[in-house]
Amino acid sequence: MNKIAVVAFGGNALLRANEVGTIEEQEKNTLDTCEKLIAILDQGYELIITHGNGPQVGNILLRNEAGYKEFKIPKMPLDICVADSQGGIGYMIERQMRNALNKKNVSKNVVAVITQVLIDINDSAFENPTKPIGPYYIKEEAELLGKSNNWIFQEDPRKRGWRRVVPSPKPMEVMNNQVVRDLVDKGHIVIAAGGGGIPVYWHSDTRYLEAIEAVIDKDLASALLAKEVGAEKFYIITDVRKVCVNFNKPDQKELDHLTVAEAQKYYDAGEFPAGSMGPKILAAIQFVESGGKEAIITSEAELGKKNCGTRITL
Repeated sequence: MNKIAVVAFGGNALLRANEVGTIEEQEKNTLDTCEKLIAILDQGYELIITHGNGPQVGNILLRNEAGYKEFKIPKMPLDICVADSQGGIGYMIERQMRNALNKKNVSKNVVAVITQVLIDINDSAFENPTKPIGPYYIKEEAELLGKSNNWIFQEDPRKRGWRRVVPSPKPMEVMNNQVVRDLVDKGHIVIAAGGGGIPVYWHSDTRYLEAIEAVIDKDLASALLAKEVGAEKFYIITDVRKVCVNFNKPDQKELDHLTVAEAQKYYDAGEFPAGSMGPKILAAIQFVESGGKEAIITSEAELGKKNCGTRITL
C-alpha cells in the first residue's frame, strides 16, 4: 500500500495578501507552492491536494449578480458556483503541478476531480447560517436581495458592509473517495474536495441526490478525505509558519509539537478562534484521532522543510 499525504492549500497558496487576484498572480503562487510539494514526493508519499476557494467563488458570485443586472443572464445557484471554482482552480493547480514536476524531471500524471460531499440535511448548522460568502453590500441592497432571493444577510463585524451568510454543515462523506484512492494507488496526483466540496444530500424517500445552498469547511472536508483514503500525513497550509498561543500578543509563543489532548485543551480555552486557526486545529485533531499518523500546520514557505510547522500527534 502506498503512503499518502494530503495537502490542503490555504488561500495564501493561491493568492497573497495585498494582491488583486489576477490569473498571473495566482498561477505564480500556485507554481511556487507546487514546487515545494516535490519534497513530499521525494519522501516516498503519494499526493492528494485539496484547496480553498473563498476569493474565487466570491468573484463568481459577483459575476452572477453583474450578469443578471446588465444582461438578465440567469443566476446560477451556489453549488454550481462552487463546482465552477473547483474546475478553474483544479485546472490551475493541475497545470502548475505538471510544470513543477517537469522542472524536476518527475514523471507523474495529475488529475482534478469535481467533488461532491454528503451532508446531513438535519444538521443544526441549517438553523443558524454563519458562513459569509460573496461581496459586501450596503444595508438597503442587502435587504432588497434578501427579500427577492430568500437570502440571509449579516453585518460584517468590522463594519465593512453586509454579506450573505449560509449554513456550514459537517461533512459526512466525500463522494468518490474510493476513486481518489484508486488513482493515488496507481501513482497519480489527485486534486479533490476543492472549497470543502459541493454539499449534497440524499432524499431518504426517493434516494434522489440534491444540492443545497451551503458551504463546507475546507479543512474539515480535507481531514475527512484524508481519513477515508488512509493517509498517513495531513498538511494544512496557512499564512503562519507555526501555530501560536497568545497570538499577536507580546507573549506570543510558537508551538513545535502538540498532542491531540493539548490541542483540544488550547482550543477549549479559546486560543484558536473559529474564524482563524480554530477549524484547522479541529481538522488536525479529527485526522489524528481517526488513525492518521501526523497533522502538520505550516506556511507555504516552510512546506517541505525538515520538521516544518506545528506537528500534532497522539
